[in-house]
Amino acid sequence: MASPKLDIAFWNYDRTRLLADGTVKIDGVDATFHSARIVPEIFEAMVRRRAYDVSELGMTYFLRTFGEDGRSPFVAIPVFPVRSFRHGAIYINKASGIETPRDLAGKRIGELGLYGHDAGVMPKGILSDEFGVRPEQSRWIIGGIDFPMDPIDFVPRTVPDGVKVEWAGREVDLGDMLEAGEIAALVSADVPRAILEKSPKVGRLFENYEEVERDYYRRTGIFPIMHAVVVKRELAEKSPEVVGAIYQGFCDAKDQMARQYVKGMTFNNMNMMLPWLTRLISENRALLGDDWWPYGVGANRAAIDVVLRYHSEQGLTKRRFAIEDVFFPGLLDT
Repeated sequence: MASPKLDIAFWNYDRTRLLADGTVKIDGVDATFHSARIVPEIFEAMVRRRAYDVSELGMTYFLRTFGEDGRSPFVAIPVFPVRSFRHGAIYINKASGIETPRDLAGKRIGELGLYGHDAGVMPKGILSDEFGVRPEQSRWIIGGIDFPMDPIDFVPRTVPDGVKVEWAGREVDLGDMLEAGEIAALVSADVPRAILEKSPKVGRLFENYEEVERDYYRRTGIFPIMHAVVVKRELAEKSPEVVGAIYQGFCDAKDQMARQYVKGMTFNNMNMMLPWLTRLISENRALLGDDWWPYGVGANRAAIDVVLRYHSEQGLTKRRFAIEDVFFPGLLDT
């Protein structure tokens, strides 16, 4: 019996590279891999056209595909190509009067691309949980930074009751607005140019963000999840064994790359032009564990649950999803 031909899409990550270059195979699958810019290309193609059998998809984009019947055309597998601590994703204008998180209340704040983009959901949730600052206490403007960006319209642009949101035009640059003081703060997955160029007018809400993020992990055990991998529901229902093989392939590619990094510590990771990388790997393993980028449900239950809770609390989903509602049943015990 011929192996099924599957189109699989993700960006160019180290944890997926060994799949893309053929070093790691997905057992029993004839896979063609695709790579492109994730939000405007891969995500849109998957949501609008079902362009791939398997695709990376941001959690917020995936959760917004659930219909009134409580079903999505996709099922997630517990593979997380992108995860990131996000205290460092809150940028401020230094003349705005923002010195503490509570100073965000009453301010005009920019957000990249979509109200409730993946890198915005976590900061808003943390600000609410730990500082009592709710999204409805601020005014929001949604747009791009550093390059023209069309409005994201391939998923519902959900605006919860009581939250004031406006959409900027295509040519508006929220990073420039932050530097000019036209907005007091910005929440963004991408780092604005003014920050990278060290403009004295801008900074981060948490300037010691790495220290704050490491403390957050020590207290919560949560390494925030941004993106998962989804499969078409009809594929999952028709060929559950294929879904298991896909999951295992992603795990093998990630695990082999991690082993390369650890083995390279013997040689000070001199194949990478990153000074002190060996020390960073050692520090991360000490805090996050030897499997510092875990896949599977068991190791990620708290991180998954907080994403689902924040989507509900922030009015981005109509109900509070459980892990069992969104992940492939055959992988719930991973």
